[in-house]
Amino acid sequence: MLRRICLIFWILIFFPAASLEASPETIRKVFETIEKRYADPVRPAQIYARTLDQMKKSFPDRMTVEDLSTDAYRITCDQQTVDLQLSRRDQVANIGQMKNVLELCTPPETLKIMRKNQLDGEQIVLDMLLGALDSHSSYMNADMVRELNTGLSGRFGGIGAEITLQDGVITVVSPIDDTPAFLAGIKPGDQIIKINDVPTKGMTTWEAVKKIRGPENTKVRLTLLHKKEPKPRQLTITRAIINVKTVKYKLHDDQVGYIRMSSFQEKTADDLRAALSEMDKKSGPLKGLLLDLRNNPGGLMDQAIRVSDQFLTSGVIVSTRGRIKFLQNRTRASNRGDEPAYPIVILINEGTASSAEIVSGALQDNRRALLVGTQTFGKGSVQTIFPLDDGSAIKLTTSRYYTPGGRVVHENGITPDVLVGNTQGIREKDLQLHRKEDRAELKKKVRDPASRDVEMEKEAQLQIGLQLLRKAIAAGDLQKGLHAFNTAGLL
Repeated sequence: MLRRICLIFWILIFFPAASLEASPETIRKVFETIEKRYADPVRPAQIYARTLDQMKKSFPDRMTVEDLSTDAYRITCDQQTVDLQLSRRDQVANIGQMKNVLELCTPPETLKIMRKNQLDGEQIVLDMLLGALDSHSSYMNADMVRELNTGLSGRFGGIGAEITLQDGVITVVSPIDDTPAFLAGIKPGDQIIKINDVPTKGMTTWEAVKKIRGPENTKVRLTLLHKKEPKPRQLTITRAIINVKTVKYKLHDDQVGYIRMSSFQEKTADDLRAALSEMDKKSGPLKGLLLDLRNNPGGLMDQAIRVSDQFLTSGVIVSTRGRIKFLQNRTRASNRGDEPAYPIVILINEGTASSAEIVSGALQDNRRALLVGTQTFGKGSVQTIFPLDDGSAIKLTTSRYYTPGGRVVHENGITPDVLVGNTQGIREKDLQLHRKEDRAELKKKVRDPASRDVEMEKEAQLQIGLQLLRKAIAAGDLQKGLHAFNTAGLL
């Protein structure tokens, strides 16, 4: 469904293959995996009922659903009626029936957009069914699986920007530092109105990504419009291999280190260790560290654990609890003898999610760091990728994680020790809003990343984080530093 309101795609090199219908074996495997691995017990009949309910909420003026009896429905769309009799065993037949419902009840333009996103027929139905479980489970065809693997590697080809569909327009979220997009002067909030002179009106994010991607040293021409500029501008950008640096650092004169961690990819923990070592060499042993996890969407869970372990000598880092026993786990820190003892302050906001919340919660609960900013996103669930025989895969929520103190992160988030900032954007609990009027409310929460208020808030969080850190350094203890900070009236 159109539930991924703010889904962001990296602009990568990619050569799409033909989209194929899901095979009967693929369909059976999807349901078998849900039955055995999903975080909560769920019956197929419940999944179909949730999907129909979501479709009805999405198209309230077009679709009615009458519950006839157990697992039987009469569905009317645009004065056409179809009976849906679900089988308890034959999921292949059920998917075929749901495909008929989809084609009957989905407005042609919406169905066209779904198919543009590289899914077709049964694949769309499978994605809808998985999306009815929760907002993070989904179906991925073989092309999508390759894109996911490429993105997590941290090295790909393209121009180096993040884009999303905002108000029906392909819009830049942000360029990645030191990439062709950054060097060409692309700004957050830029609207991409043409790609190689082809208007983007009506394009999905997926379509735009495919058109902008391409081999290294080839060119792409973009026509951009920024709301503060009177007319569009054209840029011709040469594509390059992009190596995403998830860890960047800055050293202050008083031996205070600042590290910005933008996501958790395959080399994040190693890059963190290297950054800490480089700062120690340049300044002598650090006296304190400001770790910036704002707008960090997460990534690989094992990297979050390794990052946390670099600062902890003992204690629980995170615990996961799932329906299956082997998915229940408690990860503890190991004492290598080289963990730094200096105070740490972590910057967080509503964009701090998933693996970034694991690190924040682990260091906060173990009294290893103080948190400054706003309540985090609240994505406390773990998704596992299950490959299917045809090269496709499903991303399925298999467990939920908890902080060392047993706090439930999902839909709650992590609370800062020092609240700085009054604005909140979209958070995990908002993703459950499906009705049209709810989506209108959800839209109001989306903030322009380049707005003056957001920039002022970010700077205030940074400065207060540094002030708190220096108080903790002077006091020789995090809690004493927090007390000194609060009594000084710096807020």
